[in-house]
Amino acid sequence: MSTVHPSAEAGNRTIIIESANQSIGELVSVAAGLINKRTDLSTNQLIVNHWLVKSEPDAYGWHHFTDEGRAVWNGVRNYQARNNLNAMKMGDQVLFYHSVTNPAVVGLAMVVGEAYPDPTVSDLPNRWVVVELEPVLALDKPVSLRQIKADPLLANIGLIKQSRLSVMPIRPDEFELILRMGLLA
Repeated sequence: MSTVHPSAEAGNRTIIIESANQSIGELVSVAAGLINKRTDLSTNQLIVNHWLVKSEPDAYGWHHFTDEGRAVWNGVRNYQARNNLNAMKMGDQVLFYHSVTNPAVVGLAMVVGEAYPDPTVSDLPNRWVVVELEPVLALDKPVSLRQIKADPLLANIGLIKQSRLSVMPIRPDEFELILRMGLLA
């Protein structure tokens, strides 16, 4: 089982992987246990959605994110991406993707604040929203766009099909496969 160790870089919520044999499910369970859980009352199953967010590493990379320990994900100005932000719920898992320079998934984050109006917008009505994210863990090895495109199990992932979208949902199987590629490489 994973152990949560305090870390100033990630708001006391960094997961240190103690064994390469840990399942992705164990990692997600530990991460989900860090905040309030949503449960389907009919099945008693934990409800967690999976997302991917993109950022240019020179503008706001994983290292900026972990240094801050929490981020307000602002500046999204695409209606579909905005709708995706609106759909994010507390505890949802988020893959953090570096775009443009060495494109790759580099870390795992968690939604810790649901959508509210983007405070950087001065025009009314304010149609744009933000969410708050916290880093959970850095991948041992970035999962490059080339690796993602090469894997037939990821052929339909939004990252390939909607390459310009900055916030997108991903399926649980895609999420787990990318984590496995980055953690057990």
